Amino acid sequence: MADEAKAKGNAAFSAGNYTEAIKHFTDAIAIAPSNHVLYSNRSAAYASLNQYSEALSDAKKTVDLKPDWSKAYSRLGAAHHGLCQYDDAISAYKQGLEIDPNNETLKSGLSDAQSAQSAANSSSSSSRSRAPPNNLFGDAFGADMWAKLTADPATRLYMQQPDFVKMMQDLQRNPSNLNLYLKDQRVMQALSVLLNIKMQSAGDDMEIPDDLPNVERKRPADEAEPVKEKKREAEPVPEPEPMEVSEEEKEVKEKKEQAQKEKEAGNAAYKKKDFETAIGHYSKALELFDGDISFLTNRAAVYLEMGKYDECIKDCDKAVERGRELRSDYKMVARALTRKGTALVKMAKTSKDYEPAIETFQKALTEHRNPDTLKRLNDAERAKKELEQQEYYDPELADKEREKGNEFFKEQKYPDAIKHYTESLRRNPKDARAYSNRAACYTKLGAMPEGLKDAEKCIELDPKFTKGYTRKGAIQFFMKEFDKALETYQEGLKYDPQNQELLDGVRSCVQQINRASRGDLTPDELKERQAKAMQDPEIQNILTDPVMGQVLKDLQENPKAAQDHMKNPSVMNKIQKLISAGIVQMK
Repeated sequence: MADEAKAKGNAAFSAGNYTEAIKHFTDAIAIAPSNHVLYSNRSAAYASLNQYSEALSDAKKTVDLKPDWSKAYSRLGAAHHGLCQYDDAISAYKQGLEIDPNNETLKSGLSDAQSAQSAANSSSSSSRSRAPPNNLFGDAFGADMWAKLTADPATRLYMQQPDFVKMMQDLQRNPSNLNLYLKDQRVMQALSVLLNIKMQSAGDDMEIPDDLPNVERKRPADEAEPVKEKKREAEPVPEPEPMEVSEEEKEVKEKKEQAQKEKEAGNAAYKKKDFETAIGHYSKALELFDGDISFLTNRAAVYLEMGKYDECIKDCDKAVERGRELRSDYKMVARALTRKGTALVKMAKTSKDYEPAIETFQKALTEHRNPDTLKRLNDAERAKKELEQQEYYDPELADKEREKGNEFFKEQKYPDAIKHYTESLRRNPKDARAYSNRAACYTKLGAMPEGLKDAEKCIELDPKFTKGYTRKGAIQFFMKEFDKALETYQEGLKYDPQNQELLDGVRSCVQQINRASRGDLTPDELKERQAKAMQDPEIQNILTDPVMGQVLKDLQENPKAAQDHMKNPSVMNKIQKLISAGIVQMK
């Protein structure tokens, strides 16, 4: 059950539904509170919502449960970084690198934390030299900024918008940049939340604190207006003379144009699969101008095609690093990370380690939610799961675990039996008997949906294994879906016509259906059966079918026409379903 909740959480996370992912991971933790992976995953989900305090709590729990796991320190570092606790973030990443020195995620996180610390120190030093003490805006953009913005309904939605988050991160590093963003109403809304003051809409006057630099405050009503000078006639403004361009600027422009031509030549060579020539052109473009990371990502694509995965990864790492220095479009940074992840997937086929690729794709999705990247992430996770299943596959151990489950079942210790049947299926997921046995346990515990799912899987794996039909039919009968149970028992009889358990099931279903047909149900039974039937999509489709609507009307008003309808096997089958559901009674 914990694995199922975890899988739902992973799916929600991959789809960007972080709140839903947190709910599923929390459900899984309630079932398996000592599973370190669940806390790690929930920490990542909290961090994606910028709820870094919660992310930090889960990251610390992950470290406590699994101190030798490098990813735990990656989560811890990310949470500290989000809270602007750069010293702690750097320490966490370094601890992780002591465990796994080659972990690219930890290296990247350490580099980001160190850069953020340097920027913060530089900003702090600059602010001390220019700003008066206790600057209001330095306090507004403090460590609790994210918590305030997340807590307020008006700004919570902005936290899902990357450009807004980047603006607020810039303001946190350097509040004096506020004037750059005053035209953005989201920033003004955020400022009102952080300062706990009321900001009016764009174009209206607004109350501004005294110490806001370079912003005109609203004039109090009792303050005298200054005497205005008489407006003079506007004088013609002379045309500005063309700005002179320095030789250095001309040279840069020329090199940039030449670099673009080299890139285009590289693209043409790439399309012709002339990879060596393409690499030469992209390398020449980089020599001429290093302000465009597409030269690196394109060369990385060539290396990927050539199977030179190490060179591809190096170019992608350079592109990410340089892109952040240049503040390149986040889509370009995401492309570099996606390309790196693709190379890591190729390498994983040999190394049998998909985790670095998965982490890289996840990082790419935080930059830009691209459907192709999401598909590649899902494919990598599926490949990892299949590999784990292959490595875990052992039919002999599976049989032993199933036998242990049988022993506990005989002792009526059904939860223990389920545990061993589950382990048996991990060792051999193709064993229909283990699914059948676990379905029986779920039925004993009243967990009908889980039992039904296992019974259907049993039938899917081995359609001739009649136990699957008796399990499924029994569950459907217990759920009072008598028509469905009858169909299941009859399907099983095709493979074993003399099976007494199946024959008894058919007899019991017919008796219950005939009770409804004769009107022998008590009012409470009829009400319960009808309510359940109305939730069945098949019953809903029958009742909303215009043809069946006319048939039901004829049954009441036109007996002759009704008899003609009954000659149609399809119509008769639908009528029988309505009878067994208690919707229609024949007298």
